[in-house]
Amino acid sequence: MSSFRLRSLLASVAAAAVIAVIALLVADLAYFIANSQNPQVFPVYIEYFLNSTLLLFLFTAVFGLVGAFRRWYTALIAGVVSSVIAALVGTGLSALLAGIAFSDMVAPLLQTLVGNNLLFVLGGTVASVTVARRIHSAIAISEQDEVLKKRYVLVRRPAESLADGVVTHIERSEVDLDLAEEQWEAYLAALTGAGWEPVEVPVADDLPDSVFVEDAVVMFGALAVIGSPGVESRVGELDAVEASVTGLGLEVVRIERPGTLDGGDVLKIGTTVYVGRGGRTNSDGIRQLRKILAPRGYSVVAVPVTKALHLKSTVTALPDGTVIGYRPLVDDPFVYDRFLEVPEPSGAHVVVLADDTVLVAASAPESARLIEGLGYRVISVDISEFEKLEGCVTCLSVRVR
Repeated sequence: MSSFRLRSLLASVAAAAVIAVIALLVADLAYFIANSQNPQVFPVYIEYFLNSTLLLFLFTAVFGLVGAFRRWYTALIAGVVSSVIAALVGTGLSALLAGIAFSDMVAPLLQTLVGNNLLFVLGGTVASVTVARRIHSAIAISEQDEVLKKRYVLVRRPAESLADGVVTHIERSEVDLDLAEEQWEAYLAALTGAGWEPVEVPVADDLPDSVFVEDAVVMFGALAVIGSPGVESRVGELDAVEASVTGLGLEVVRIERPGTLDGGDVLKIGTTVYVGRGGRTNSDGIRQLRKILAPRGYSVVAVPVTKALHLKSTVTALPDGTVIGYRPLVDDPFVYDRFLEVPEPSGAHVVVLADDTVLVAASAPESARLIEGLGYRVISVDISEFEKLEGCVTCLSVRVR
């Protein structure tokens, strides 16, 4: 079991225990007060609610494991369903053990929901939405923070069929697979040398474009949004990528057809998410992403992309949020708060490795000097074989951040 799943289990058990205890205490205290604060009622009602309390613990723990405590409304549903079923089953079980026939108890059992079991149900429901959510989040989210601190980066080795990758905006040229392998290893070494821990998605020799792992998933902290490729031949790339991020314990959601969204069309700058509307990402994909991210505090800004494959084929951002781009390929530079023109097409692509360090392609020496002049450390890597397939430094990895 991964550390995240263990932490999730502990969070769910802790939250469920709190819910069960609060429900029991609320019901018992109410009957204690109703009976003139007679302490002799405690053992009577503890016994009455014992089965229901144990069942409530079990049900809410299961709900916690499937993510019910992440949102208030799912926690509410979990609280109501668990409390009602636990109260009915627990009371019914006690009645059966007391020798009462099932047919004779159905109507009285339902009446307990507005009688003896009412406060138990209310206590469990309120506890699910309030205290339990906080406890679950405090335990589970801290584990997700630990995952982010480890600075994982997803990569995927070039397929044997790499040369057959899709090309749309440039002329096809011959790809040297051996050289591509060497360049990929050097690219990986640059990432690890900067402190990133690689997570290799299994190689897929039947998927030529799979090395461009960026298009399959976009990270928003501990949330992984699995894309929906704009090219049908790339749909097969998704499952292995999803399995890899799930294995890290990250929350996963998908963009569903007919929506399409390539990760190369998504540029994050703080809580603003620019999404390129072009050949690979459509309006439905953008709508779905906006719906996913809005509750998390992100704003999605759609921008046109007509002169290149992806938005990040035309612009990326420096660590301070300045957008850099090769002007002839940028449809609308004024959509960005700060835009800096670079002299080479491949100079528009940077991978932020740290607050003061970026990775750029060796094919953009003038842009590298420009960026260095802004006070950044620049690491250059040769990715010429991937550039023949419209790839850039951002396409070959996905940082979990």
